[in-house]
Amino acid sequence: MELVRDGFRLPLAYVKGVPLINYFADAIEPLQSFQARPDDLLISTYPKSGTTWMSEILDMIYQGGDLEKCRRDPIHTRVPFLEFKCPGVPSGLESVKDTPAPRLLKTHLPVALLPQTLLDEVKVIYVARNAKDVAVSYYNFYKMCTLFPEPGAWDGFLEKFMDGEVSYGSWYQHVREWWELSHTHPILYLFYEDMKENPKRELQKILEFVGRSLPEETKELIVQRTSFKEMKKNPMTNYTTLPCEVMDHTVSPFMRKGIVGDWKSTFTVVQSERFDAHCAEKMAGCSLPLRWQL
Repeated sequence: MELVRDGFRLPLAYVKGVPLINYFADAIEPLQSFQARPDDLLISTYPKSGTTWMSEILDMIYQGGDLEKCRRDPIHTRVPFLEFKCPGVPSGLESVKDTPAPRLLKTHLPVALLPQTLLDEVKVIYVARNAKDVAVSYYNFYKMCTLFPEPGAWDGFLEKFMDGEVSYGSWYQHVREWWELSHTHPILYLFYEDMKENPKRELQKILEFVGRSLPEETKELIVQRTSFKEMKKNPMTNYTTLPCEVMDHTVSPFMRKGIVGDWKSTFTVVQSERFDAHCAEKMAGCSLPLRWQL
């Protein structure tokens, strides 16, 4: 794997007004000619909202709970990341070509940058997570992943997050647009907090959406094996197979805490109150049911 070291910590690049990881921006135009298949399933989230968790749940469903099959490759290989691009590493589009049907695909792209074929042809599972926990998790991810620019201090990063000046742009716009789209397209819109509260209930929703059924004991196994504790120690899900030049787990593990309400350990009272007011303004008129704690 030949990595371009001087290509790390590059500034974000803008595509249709959306800031993206510099290399990812180059993948957007080729991605527009992507040909989806009717049996594809797309996992869509804003970053740090449970993408890897949902990916592992779905792969376990597709493999009928067979643990050995789910160890065949790291999760980022089993579920190709459509807009991923990094020198020396197969791109998302290249990975998709080697993925047997039915394919699980993932993206963080806002609706405006998504290939039309995915909206026309494919079922989508979207996971939303409360913005405060996302902001804290994203800050730690920025620190450990060198594909992002340097995040700087927390207070400055939080301002950028609120202004949509982080990779993938505005959290508010992302979750709102996908929520509105879910009323007209085949999208199962789930919430990270609901998944933490009752994973078996949410698993049943997923099974019904993808038209599959599993024995009770297999469902129990999936819930147990996709718990944060299990996934954090599993090299096929915790991203420790990637080069440390890309993800430095000594700075922060990719799978850090996985809890609801961790924002309280980072936000000051003033930051929390200001964020609440900003969120209320940005989400005015939206019926999205968000929870900041359990």
